[in-house]
Amino acid sequence: MTLAMKTHVVSAQEWEAARQQMLVKEKANTRARDALAAERRRMPWVAVEKSYTFEGPGGKASLVDLFDGRRQLIVYRAFFEPGVHGWPEQACRGCSMGADQVAHLAHLNARDTTLAFVSRAPQADIARLKKRMEWKMPWYTITDSFDKDFGVDEWHGTNVFVRDGNKVFRTYFINNRGDEQMGSTWNYLDITPFGRQEVWEDSPEGTLQTPTYKWWNWHDSYVPDAAPDKKWVEVSDAGEAAMRKQHS
Repeated sequence: MTLAMKTHVVSAQEWEAARQQMLVKEKANTRARDALAAERRRMPWVAVEKSYTFEGPGGKASLVDLFDGRRQLIVYRAFFEPGVHGWPEQACRGCSMGADQVAHLAHLNARDTTLAFVSRAPQADIARLKKRMEWKMPWYTITDSFDKDFGVDEWHGTNVFVRDGNKVFRTYFINNRGDEQMGSTWNYLDITPFGRQEVWEDSPEGTLQTPTYKWWNWHDSYVPDAAPDKKWVEVSDAGEAAMRKQHS
C-alpha cells in the first residue's frame, strides 16, 4: 500500500532535532495542563439540595449511595434507552466507545473516588449490556430529573461531586469534546477537587496528599490504609532521581 499523505523523510539526526523541538512544546502543554487542573481544584462548590433516586442492581439508591462510601463521585451520563440508535441491543456508539476507554476502577477507588455511569434504561437491560460488552463500572438507572438538573438530558456529560457525610456538593462538569479525554485514571482524578492527591500537586491547603507514585499498586492488590511497599518505594525513588538528573 502506498501512502497518499505528504511525508517528509529526514536523517536520524534531523528527526531527533525535530523531536526535541516538539518536546519543548509538549512539556509546556503538560505544565499548562497541570496548572489548569490546579485551578480546577479551586473551583467553587454548589450544594445539591434536591434528593435523587436511582435504581441499581440492589434496588433503590440515593445520590449518596452512588459514592459507595468514598468522598468523591464522578458520574457519566450514557445514552442507553428507547429512542437511542442501537436500542435495545446497544447503547449510543459514542458513549460505548467512551465506556471502552475506562481504566481499571481499583486505581480510582484507591484515591477515594468512585466512577458511576447512569442511563434511563432499566437495570435488566443495563446488566445484559454490561455482560456483553465486558464493562465493570457501576451503572444506575435514572428515575427522576437528575439528567435534566445536571445538564445531561440531551447530551452526554460528566459531573463531579464530593460529599461531607451526607451533604453532597457539585464541583465540576465537562461535556462535548471535553469528554473524549476521559477514561484514564489520571484524567478522571484531574477533574476532581482532590486531584491525584500526590505531594507535587498545587492543591488547596488541607488537601490530603501522599508521596508521589508510592500509592500505586497492582489493581488486585490494593489494601485500605496499607503502608507503601518498601521495594516499590526504592524503585520509584530511583526513577524520580533518574528523571531529575535527566532534566537538570
